[in-house]
Amino acid sequence: MAALDKRTHDRKFVRTFMTTPTAVSDKDDTAEMLRKSIQLRGMQAPDVWVPDNEDATAPNMRDEGAENIAEVLAEGGADFPGEIHPRVVWHRDSPETRYKGFQHMLHIADPENGAVENLDGFVIPEVGDIDDWKKADEFMTIVENEHGLEEGSLAMSVIIESGSAELAMEKLRDEMGKPSNNLQRLFLLVDGEVDYTKDMRAITPTGALPEWKELRHNTSRAASAAGLISVDGPYDDIRDVDGYHERITANNAMGMLGIWSLTPGQVVEANRSPLPPAAGYWIIDADGREVELESQDGVEVYSGDRIELEAEDGGYELEVGGDELFFETEDELREELLDLLDYVPSMDDIVDSMEEFEAAKEAGKGAIAMTQSATVSIDGVEVDIAKDRMWDEATYQALMTPVALFQDVYENRPDQHDDLAELYSEDVVERAMGVGN
Repeated sequence: MAALDKRTHDRKFVRTFMTTPTAVSDKDDTAEMLRKSIQLRGMQAPDVWVPDNEDATAPNMRDEGAENIAEVLAEGGADFPGEIHPRVVWHRDSPETRYKGFQHMLHIADPENGAVENLDGFVIPEVGDIDDWKKADEFMTIVENEHGLEEGSLAMSVIIESGSAELAMEKLRDEMGKPSNNLQRLFLLVDGEVDYTKDMRAITPTGALPEWKELRHNTSRAASAAGLISVDGPYDDIRDVDGYHERITANNAMGMLGIWSLTPGQVVEANRSPLPPAAGYWIIDADGREVELESQDGVEVYSGDRIELEAEDGGYELEVGGDELFFETEDELREELLDLLDYVPSMDDIVDSMEEFEAAKEAGKGAIAMTQSATVSIDGVEVDIAKDRMWDEATYQALMTPVALFQDVYENRPDQHDDLAELYSEDVVERAMGVGN
């Protein structure tokens, strides 16, 4: 059996998972939204598009929705730049619902409908314990055999919407690869916090969803252990771009680089957010709040009111929140500021450092020091600071993750080449594709 922590699918990363209703009754063409979504390109197009024949589609429209999926994929699926994984109905407690999902999969994957060549897999919601995952896998195996497809050729992604599904993730390493199942078809583990909240009988004073950080961590961990990809659930406040970005940033820090996107606008934000920035910048811890400094004529300027700095006779007085500190020398002040400051490297910065380390390693060095310096201004008082970071093989491999994400995007999304070149420049793109190889 192949090592489970090795990726088994072409995509190593998925940034965006966008759902679209499959049949809308108040439209002259019930498949209108599908037809619009399949035309998305560039940064507006998701890595994984999910024609949603479950929650996004009314129960009395789902048979027509399955027909619409087959029709639209047959017509335009070959040109869609991402992967296509329709969501079908399923429920751990309902044999009738599971059978209906099975019928829809049979129809969508039927070669006579012309869609299967553009179909990458299916998304299965509301799964329960590991035996329920095996039922979904078995149904997909039957679909493949019924239509003369190779076993395991259709990927299976599941949505974690119950405590039993969360516990089932712990068993994947033991179950995947057994001759009695085809669970190695698994691709994405997607959190569904709304139904998970219902299943857990959770209550908040405002009725808002809990953050469920533990669920996101557990899903990310299970995906890493089983060679899969983790994706966070939907962020319903589609106008709150800053909140969506903060959620993505928090997820990225735990290895969950993908998130559900409800609109093309969210897709753009989620497609860009995990990638390194085009320009590096300094941030400062302003009494618990992370603030980006503004570059002005080569000086990094803090202009907020949470930090105050004054040069006095005999030293410097620094006030952070309610804490007042006095330093007799600039060196002492510099040390304190270094604890508050961090640098966010650009793609160019990361590639520069990786190229320098690769050259040093080629010359026989195991570790080198990298320095980032700047002049920081607070209340008109300027201080020169410099941060040193020791680079060794472990540092190199850790910083390879965002570059590997970029390389995966570039290889799998040629429709985004122009966007990436505009963001970084052709030179940086070419160099980023060359490191680590």
